[in-house]
Amino acid sequence: MRTPIRSPCRGEPSSERGRSGYRGTVVKTLQAYRFALDLSPRQERAVLAHAGAARVAHNWALARVKAVMSQRAAERTYGVPDELLSPPISWSLPSLRKAWNAAKDEVAPWWAECSKEAFNTGLDALARALKNWSDSRKGARKGRAVGFPRFKSRRRSTPTVRFTTGVMRIEADRGHVVLPRLGALRLHESARKLARRLEAGTARIMSATVRREGGRWFVSFTCEVERAVRAPARPGSMVGVDLGVKHLAVLSTGERVANPRHLVVAARRMRRLARAVSRCVTPDRRVRRVGSNRWARAQQELSRAHARVVGLRRDGLHQFTTRLTREHGTVVVEDLNVAGMLRNRRLARHVADASFAEVRRQLTYKSEWNGGRLVTAGRWYPSSKTCSGCGAVKTKLTLAERTYTCTACGLSLDRDLNAALNLAALAREVTDDRSGRESLNGRGADQKTRSRGQVAVKRLPGTARAGQAGTVPPQGGTTAQRSLLSTRR
Repeated sequence: MRTPIRSPCRGEPSSERGRSGYRGTVVKTLQAYRFALDLSPRQERAVLAHAGAARVAHNWALARVKAVMSQRAAERTYGVPDELLSPPISWSLPSLRKAWNAAKDEVAPWWAECSKEAFNTGLDALARALKNWSDSRKGARKGRAVGFPRFKSRRRSTPTVRFTTGVMRIEADRGHVVLPRLGALRLHESARKLARRLEAGTARIMSATVRREGGRWFVSFTCEVERAVRAPARPGSMVGVDLGVKHLAVLSTGERVANPRHLVVAARRMRRLARAVSRCVTPDRRVRRVGSNRWARAQQELSRAHARVVGLRRDGLHQFTTRLTREHGTVVVEDLNVAGMLRNRRLARHVADASFAEVRRQLTYKSEWNGGRLVTAGRWYPSSKTCSGCGAVKTKLTLAERTYTCTACGLSLDRDLNAALNLAALAREVTDDRSGRESLNGRGADQKTRSRGQVAVKRLPGTARAGQAGTVPPQGGTTAQRSLLSTRR
């Protein structure tokens, strides 16, 4: 799903009465509808053939790109000047598609048996991967460094094919979908929600992707949907959400959302299934050995167990985030360093099972859909170290201290509830002052370390008000500093 693009429909803002009876401006957004498929053996072979065609086109184009790059690198070692090197090839999708069309009769004589969209799927994936790799090397792409694309394996890669042109529709019985060259495919569930929008003219199918996950096939329709912006049940309500492992979330209202820990519950069964897989005859490329049928069945059972955990987690998070955004006008969360948390070998599994990043992602676009607002506190805002009663900031607060006790006013309450209350108070400050205060850690730094040195100063004994540096100068006053707060509206 993507961030909604606010644009008037048909030239002017129109009013639409949604299911809740709210009249608001129509918003165009890209939304995905995902349905499970019940394929016959013949249909499954046809889909696998299309996925294999995408893999062949991807590997052929990648081999061509690597050959040219290796040739140019070898020529440089011989002292050939740059202007005399072998000409480079373009990595754009139109260029790769043009080269494939010129060579497909020789590379894949069976190309007419599959839809052209199958080959376009592999070429598009390679074009985006090469662009991400190039942007990462130039510093134009944020996040971790992206490696060079690798060849797709028939056994290890996930079978998938994407259709962007041709006939893509839902049948009148709402139990079948029609895709190019694949024909009518039976759905495991009814597609009435999407069918109603298509019939009403408030949705338009942009693409369809067929993918196998956990031994089952799914089809996802990416649609341009016209949605009526709703209003939360309590527009003036501001709630702070403190995410954690013991409880999935603690709200500033005092509510505690239990963490179901689906992965921990299923760990015992997964270990048993993994042992069963290891006892079978596994595939080994070094000796050209294929896996046995028993290995294939055991591997499929293990994949279904993992898929069940993913489905349960996804369903619970959607229910939680939908309830928050429909009820409260402003939701405040923290910008957590999830990648750093995953480096902790004792907490990595539990942090990954809680899916903090997924909660924030869903809150982002659901706040837009429901007419609310999402406020993100800075990463170094001391929500846990700040007293929600008097605003004093503690120098240190270990993870083992589950009860927050203020040394200034004597307030004692749960650590997570105290953090949620501080986040809710932060939303009120942003409402009063749109510029917002910057979030500081307990030592008064806006971040831990910079390339030119540390920015934190030594903390002297004493307390400070929330939002200030937390350092008490010799004169007895506190120094105010500015911080970062990102507000999404």
